[in-house]
Amino acid sequence: MVNTRIKTPEEIENIKKSGEILSSVLDILVEKAKPGVTSLELDKIADEETRKLGGEPAFLGYQGFPGRVCVSVNNEIVHAIPSSKKLQKGDLVGIDYGVSYGGMITDAARTISLGKPTRDGEKLLEGCYEALQEAIAIIKDGVRVGDVSEAIEKTLRKFDLKPIYSLTGHGVGHELHEDPVIPNYGRAGVGQELKAGMTIAVEPIASVSTNDLYLAEDGWTYMTRDGSLSAQFENTILVTKEGCEVIAG
Repeated sequence: MVNTRIKTPEEIENIKKSGEILSSVLDILVEKAKPGVTSLELDKIADEETRKLGGEPAFLGYQGFPGRVCVSVNNEIVHAIPSSKKLQKGDLVGIDYGVSYGGMITDAARTISLGKPTRDGEKLLEGCYEALQEAIAIIKDGVRVGDVSEAIEKTLRKFDLKPIYSLTGHGVGHELHEDPVIPNYGRAGVGQELKAGMTIAVEPIASVSTNDLYLAEDGWTYMTRDGSLSAQFENTILVTKEGCEVIAG
């Protein structure tokens, strides 16, 4: 991976527009994700709505990925490919999407419950979302990756959740995945220093009862080893001198 570069004013303008498109499309996908709908249908909606707004889907063809949006359900942690399987009432659904505009890429994800979540589902939704907010609260020029990782891990563990060690946040902008890698566990005071003008994707990912995962037969979808529920929240963030700005999420 290339290291994420300090963005120029023009690049910041383009990545903000990319994030604006992504956030708008993600709103639509969350609204359309209902029992009886398939992820293939959501994939088509994502493509149409993104192009309507002047952007392009960023995932399609990335390392051979066959879809535009990742819709991961229940024990599917991330990267599930679009399929004809219908969503069901009670499903925990993670929607991960990326947009390219003017050569700049943003990446964001939300997890929702189709109906009232179980106790475990509620804990996952609340814990992963709060972990993202705790990370956002400390990000600014001079903060180290380990500071962000520790904030995420502490929050996840407060909710008795298991961080997925091998799936991480990352730099983003010119490429979908850039350095630095931003784990969901770590120790404050270590790791690369974040600088104003960097853009990063911070994404707490956790399960109810395991850190262990495996790759499904489709070659893309990561699943929890014990079948437990998982969740993911992700924002693309611009680091600034005094703090940060969420530009997609």
